[in-house]
Amino acid sequence: MKVILKADVNKLGKAGALLEVSDGYARNFLMPKGLAIEATPGKISEWKVEQARLKAKDDKARAEAKELAKKLQGKAVTVTGKSGDNGKLFGSITPAQIAEELEKQFDLKNIDKRDIKLDEVIKQTGNFNFIIKLYQGVQAEMTLTVKVE
Repeated sequence: MKVILKADVNKLGKAGALLEVSDGYARNFLMPKGLAIEATPGKISEWKVEQARLKAKDDKARAEAKELAKKLQGKAVTVTGKSGDNGKLFGSITPAQIAEELEKQFDLKNIDKRDIKLDEVIKQTGNFNFIIKLYQGVQAEMTLTVKVE
């Protein structure tokens, strides 16, 4: 029996997937729990329209992320921190601080600190490379400049 999943089902598929499952599994487990609906011809045509809409939305978001990656690639972000002698910082520079500076310097509102990948913990002044993940499979490599306040 063909079903369309309404919710994620462990070891079966994600919500919105069109699957072929056994009749008993569909009628006795998936449908009574509200996890799936039977894939009638009308439901399949609705599903195809919805999948096309989701793909178009995904393609648009990916294209926007690629444009942003081109703009950000190779740019530098400056972060200041308190430092003692010989350029060693009190504490470290965190991805949250970098995200905050990206918002200030480049007017990027939706950058999450979890999308910023640092190679090492930054505890001194200088220049460091980092990667910012903008979308699935789209990233930009930038430079972080750490200066003393």
